[in-house]
Amino acid sequence: MEFAVDDATRRRLEEARELGEKEFRPAGIEADRNDAPIPVGHPFFDRCLARGEGRTRWRGTNPKPGDAPAPRSTVATLLLAEELAYWDRGVIISTPGPGLPEQSVLGVGTEEQKEKYLGPFLAPDKPRWACFAMTEPGAGSDAAAIRTSAKPDGDGWILNGAKCFIGGASRSDWILVQATLDPTKGRAAQRAFFVERGTPGLGGFKIEKKMGLKAYESTSFTLENVRVPAANLLGGEARTERKAGFKAAMQTFNAGRPVIAANAVGMARAALDESIRFAREHELLARDRVRDRIEAMARKVRKARLVCLRAGWLADQQRANIVEASMSKALAAQVAQEATGLGLELVGVAGGRGDHLIEKLYRDAKAMDIVEGTGQIQRMIIARKLVGLPR
Repeated sequence: MEFAVDDATRRRLEEARELGEKEFRPAGIEADRNDAPIPVGHPFFDRCLARGEGRTRWRGTNPKPGDAPAPRSTVATLLLAEELAYWDRGVIISTPGPGLPEQSVLGVGTEEQKEKYLGPFLAPDKPRWACFAMTEPGAGSDAAAIRTSAKPDGDGWILNGAKCFIGGASRSDWILVQATLDPTKGRAAQRAFFVERGTPGLGGFKIEKKMGLKAYESTSFTLENVRVPAANLLGGEARTERKAGFKAAMQTFNAGRPVIAANAVGMARAALDESIRFAREHELLARDRVRDRIEAMARKVRKARLVCLRAGWLADQQRANIVEASMSKALAAQVAQEATGLGLELVGVAGGRGDHLIEKLYRDAKAMDIVEGTGQIQRMIIARKLVGLPR
């Protein structure tokens, strides 16, 4: 395996390090102390836009030569995801852009849908967001159990249901809503629909209170007789094959799991570095128990990082990496919790005041075991794949 990166990636990592220290960590600490997401009008988002962030990877209907960005390896993407999360994972999720549903739109959407929904992100005139809505009060890890319904109605669809813990929903230009045509048919009946901001019946937005990652909003909302045209069905009216909608959703999650793992590794690294800094400042490194904690943290972080990078390397080699992707996510999330927990033990009463970075990381890290498939779900995927059970 080869994890070396090119000069361009090294420059991006250096830029991410500088940006993280100057912008991301301060913004994350501010949001944590305010106990609220970074507000839409915050200058932080204007600076994101000025740096060229918040744009889509889609190049438009008539791309010019040189318009497409230089391809980035999966390994490079994971290293950048790790570095940014080292400074603040909540902040990097809060930044403008087409977000999680972009991959599904690029892979499944019609050209008209790409133009309409990704087009505004080519050169945004202001910070813009979009989001993907799968999770429901009664359907989290079991994504096949969603109950938000989609019923045909003339030349359109009527959506009814409720979603929760959706990132950035209240500020999004549009939401890609996962719904079912028939809840008795499970995955086979699922489809995804574009629901634009201001559509009648879309409402009840409530920003949930979270223990960590407070820089970005997690929102619940309802759909009450929301009518969307037939053209808002992801992939168009022709996309009615078995499991089409569910497969598109799972592709979104599968692509994101190694990135979540890299985020978790970055957070664990931050806890390790902060623990070492604290131990040095308080002259604790002479104690065997402190050195043992630090060694355990470093060993676990290194292990999680290598598993994560292997998943990325396999993707770059265009080899199957389902097991490695799930392994990286399950392991790295666990390591992040262990590293922040060990760090919190080391700083002792200083961590109980509620204003120490390690205490914040401890709260932030818990979500990494939950988002985009819990640790339990990842272990089920791994076990089924290893012994050849059907999905």
